[in-house]
Amino acid sequence: MALGSSSTAGTGASDADRSYPAVLEAELRRRLPGREIKVVNLGVGGQSAYEMYLRLESEVIPEKPALVIWQTAVNDAIRDIGEEKLAKILRKGAHRLQEAGIDLVLMDMPWLLREGRYPKYDDYRAVLAKTASESGVSVFPRYAMMKSWSGSKQFSEEEIVGMDGLQVVEASYRCFGIRLADGIIGELTGGREPGKSTN
Repeated sequence: MALGSSSTAGTGASDADRSYPAVLEAELRRRLPGREIKVVNLGVGGQSAYEMYLRLESEVIPEKPALVIWQTAVNDAIRDIGEEKLAKILRKGAHRLQEAGIDLVLMDMPWLLREGRYPKYDDYRAVLAKTASESGVSVFPRYAMMKSWSGSKQFSEEEIVGMDGLQVVEASYRCFGIRLADGIIGELTGGREPGKSTN
């Protein structure tokens, strides 16, 4: 299950099946044939971490997902809600999901053009990373991936974050979905591709 804001909803993609949750589902089905796989997209553009936290009881936990990928904190950083407030929300959310027996991955905030518009952006990223570590939760390294793409010149900056310098675009969604599938399959198979011999 994918919980998040516009980056999860697929804002900027040409179609719903090009959002990162849709790409992730397609990749997992392709690479794990015969298994029942469904990635539910609970992305709502503009939502804060607290608004997502409130949805855990009504929309997430009753569905009993095996895994939740929680993409959050960017809107909180832009609005500067307070670092300790964000940490508290993330801690409570992680604890509630763990209490329900649901695995959690927190998605790191995106790399942005002109991050200087948000002076505390890196501080909020640090809060997310620290809270995840303290809660025993893995972090999907979205920021590092996007910054690496920019540095490599493999993509133009507009191909990574769009013309507004803020919204993730379709090429990035595809890469996120594939990388998440790599990580999930690695956990399930101990790093081996399904069907391959260890000999």
